[in-house]
Amino acid sequence: MNEALMQAAVDYAQEHESEWDRSAAGVFGVHQNDPAPWNRTWGPLHDRGPACGVVVAQGRTLATWGEPARADLTFSVAKLYLALVAGVAWDQGLIRDLDQPVGRQLPGIGFDAGNNALVTWRHLLQQTSEWEGERWGISDQADRYRAVTHGAPPAGKKGEARALQTPGTYWEYNDVRINQLSYALMVLFRRPVPEIFREFIARPCGCSEDWRWVGYDTSWVDIDGRRMQSVPGGSHWGGGCSIGALDQALIGQMLLNEGSSRDGRPVLSQDWVRQMREPCALAPYYGFLIWLNHQGKIFPSLPVSSFFGVGAGSSYTWVEPERKMVVVVRWLNSTYADGLFGKILAAVDG
Repeated sequence: MNEALMQAAVDYAQEHESEWDRSAAGVFGVHQNDPAPWNRTWGPLHDRGPACGVVVAQGRTLATWGEPARADLTFSVAKLYLALVAGVAWDQGLIRDLDQPVGRQLPGIGFDAGNNALVTWRHLLQQTSEWEGERWGISDQADRYRAVTHGAPPAGKKGEARALQTPGTYWEYNDVRINQLSYALMVLFRRPVPEIFREFIARPCGCSEDWRWVGYDTSWVDIDGRRMQSVPGGSHWGGGCSIGALDQALIGQMLLNEGSSRDGRPVLSQDWVRQMREPCALAPYYGFLIWLNHQGKIFPSLPVSSFFGVGAGSSYTWVEPERKMVVVVRWLNSTYADGLFGKILAAVDG
């Protein structure tokens, strides 16, 4: 590592902090950009810390900045964590066929009629489900025609109605459908998703106990006589996963190790981690709730083998297999992400 170049990269990250206010009461969050009546929160948000990050290569921490132990909202990086929970279900045999319609296995939770009856686990994980309905009081229409930084631009205005396509034939980044996936996983396990994440992912990876994952005021249900809260795969309408960058790096290291923790402990099967990285046919820059640097189109400065968890704000978990490197960056102005990643890469290469 070139220490001077790494310090320059850290300085660059701190100089280009997210434009969001640090107070959740200010200009903060995704919901503020939604059309009414969806431009409000259903769950809690909390203030954020400063720009921060962690760089780990070959298992060695090369740099940290900001407050990397602080449990901050990670927004849609939580989608990556939902994919890991789905991997636990896969490894335990609770999901045997990703192409089986979910409604056959879980009747009565919104997959029983029309196009929804055709929705499979793979569709949900790749965001091609076209699931239609409300979950916890929010209609899927709220995120139709959603524009995302790394995806193809939509053909209409956000929140407008549009004709739905057959599941598996249209890709759309839609947080209500992700919330439906999270609900389905909770019903599948008969346990809260954060419990599964803690027991089978976070603790085996060596994470702290400081993180939390909460849902909406409306997302409480009774399952087998137990009251539990379904959690969102992000913080679009509040709630979500608050976790420190150091813990995120440990989870990224597990993905880098194809399912094993930093100390070699099995966490997920190699089969599942590899399936997560298979490109979606409709959106080859997307796998199972992770972003892929397909043809270098997302981040031109980085190898095509790189993959990412990405959240608003902006929050990144970057896994770079060629250099056995994991980088977590929090509260960066996303305009400068490719520049920062290129600087980190140059510093690691020396």
